[in-house]
Amino acid sequence: MAMVVNQWQENISADPGSQLQICNQEPGGTPGTPSGSTPGNDALSGDKIPNVDCMVCGDKSSGKHYGQFTCEGCKSFFKRSVRRNLSYTCRGNRDCPIDQHHRNQCQYCRLKKCLKVGMRREAVQRGRMSNSQSSPGQYLTNGSDPYNGQPYLSGFISLLLRAEPYPTSRYGAQCMQSNNLMGIENICELAARLLFSAVEWAKNIPFFPDLQLMDQVALLRMSWSELFVLNAAQCSMPLHVAPLLAAAGLHASPMSAERVVAFMDHIRVFQEQVEKLKALQVDTAEYSCLKSIVLFTSDAMGLSDVAHVESIQEKSQCALEEYVRNQYPGQPNRFGRLLLRLPSLRIVSSPVIEQLFFVRLVGKTPIETLLRDMLLSGSSYNWPYMPVQRERPLPLHYNENGP
Repeated sequence: MAMVVNQWQENISADPGSQLQICNQEPGGTPGTPSGSTPGNDALSGDKIPNVDCMVCGDKSSGKHYGQFTCEGCKSFFKRSVRRNLSYTCRGNRDCPIDQHHRNQCQYCRLKKCLKVGMRREAVQRGRMSNSQSSPGQYLTNGSDPYNGQPYLSGFISLLLRAEPYPTSRYGAQCMQSNNLMGIENICELAARLLFSAVEWAKNIPFFPDLQLMDQVALLRMSWSELFVLNAAQCSMPLHVAPLLAAAGLHASPMSAERVVAFMDHIRVFQEQVEKLKALQVDTAEYSCLKSIVLFTSDAMGLSDVAHVESIQEKSQCALEEYVRNQYPGQPNRFGRLLLRLPSLRIVSSPVIEQLFFVRLVGKTPIETLLRDMLLSGSSYNWPYMPVQRERPLPLHYNENGP
């Protein structure tokens, strides 16, 4: 799924290889600001419509939305696309099949079909979410409102912040040695803490445990490496090449110069992603929102409730946009620049992170297995694996889904 962002006052160029495309703003309002339009959900007074399929994907319809009978997933997708004036790109020939099983594979063709079957752009409310579409009180906290008049958004961010198990920003300083270099064991310890923190944070978010366990596993399996990079940037993780090579076990056996160069290139890419995030001076609230956007991705395979996951991701984006607008009024492009960093996180592949930081701890045990075990156990801190002394390093490119 290609990540998409709003139109900004100035065009922002995405990183090479990203799927992002900035589209022209349609007249009628600035994204994220109320326009006074009427709600777009025109379901017949909440009545159930028997035996009516979604005209877009064929799933069970929940009523008439924006001029046509659709399911909740297609309703939310259309609302999000129109309200945020999103633009998509088809990787095929612009005729991708859109059905219940393939609707999330091509956003361009899905939006095209929404319009083809008669869903109306003008029916979409371009302002904030109405109370009928979401329940702000569901995510409110009892504390004071730090964002002056934004109780829903501040409550949402407060929950994300309160879910942090311990201060991520202090990890790097705690693990630094007196000579300002990290040893192998400290690197592995810090990496374990960052992984623990990501899982524990997800478990502490009120709406994550409400998902089915298999959905929780699927979301973490899809996003753990991106969460790891975000945590590494947040804690200002020291990244020195020599200790990383040693931690990855590359000192244990001779290797070709080509392999050393290739692996050092992976380290460089990891370093670049961390440094670019640090250069933006992302604050704690922004990191929490970014992690929530990354975690709740409909790209995860086998989700039982894709629409619900998409809804939480949308709430996370809305909360981030509102927070940035209020906290950084002098930086109109900041929200766009933050979102543009997210697709690049996937450049750092999961196998590379596993070999860089976890080979000495888990050996050949897949991180996905570790994530599942941490979710099933009561606490992520019960590390069930012993450090492994490897005679030979893992291949640079190995099957991510292998044993």
